[in-house]
Amino acid sequence: MCAAVNMNFKIRRATKEDCKDISRMIMELAVFEKMPDQVKTSHEELERDGFCQNPLFECLVAEVPEEHKSNEGFTIIGYGLYFYTYSTWKGRSLYLDDLYVMPEFRAQVSPPPVQASVTTAGGNGIGKALLSKVAEVGKKNQCVQLRLTVLNWNTPARDFYAAKGAQDLTVSSGWHFIHFTEQSLDDLVNEAPKD
Repeated sequence: MCAAVNMNFKIRRATKEDCKDISRMIMELAVFEKMPDQVKTSHEELERDGFCQNPLFECLVAEVPEEHKSNEGFTIIGYGLYFYTYSTWKGRSLYLDDLYVMPEFRAQVSPPPVQASVTTAGGNGIGKALLSKVAEVGKKNQCVQLRLTVLNWNTPARDFYAAKGAQDLTVSSGWHFIHFTEQSLDDLVNEAPKD
C-alpha cells in the first residue's frame, strides 16, 4: 500500500527497516508530551512485535523524497501506529496509538504539535493524510470506529480531531481512559485464581 498524496510526500505501509526511524519519532513525540522517561520500547521490540506472523500493531509512514529530507537527513518524517480492537457495543475497531509528524514538516504558522498520543501536521497536510489513510485501512477491514486519546492540555490536537468529526467521549459521555501498568498490573496477576 503506497499512495502518493502529493508531489512532496507519500504515505506507505511501514517495513521492518523503518523501525529505527519510528523509534526515533516515538521519542520525539514523548519529549513533546513531556514524558520521555516513559518510553521503554526499542526499535528491536518494534521489529519483533510489528513484523512477525501475528503482528501486534501496524504502522504507516510519511516519506519525503531525498531532496526534501529533514535537516538531520531523514526521509521518514511521520508515522501513524495503530492496532485492531473490538467493541462489544459496536464491533471491529481501530485504535490509533500515535500520529506524529516532525515539526519542520508542519505549517510554519501552526500552533504547537498536535497529538493523540498524537501529533499532526498543519500546512503540508501530512498529519491529515496519515489520519485519513489509517481510517481507510480501518474501513477496508470493516472497522466501525477509530479510537485515540489526546492529552487534556493539547487543545490544538483536540481541535484538529473535532474539526474532522471526532467526538470527545470524556465530555459527551463521561468515559475515562483507564490502564494498569507495572506494579498495579503485577498485583492483579497475583490476585488471579490459580489453575
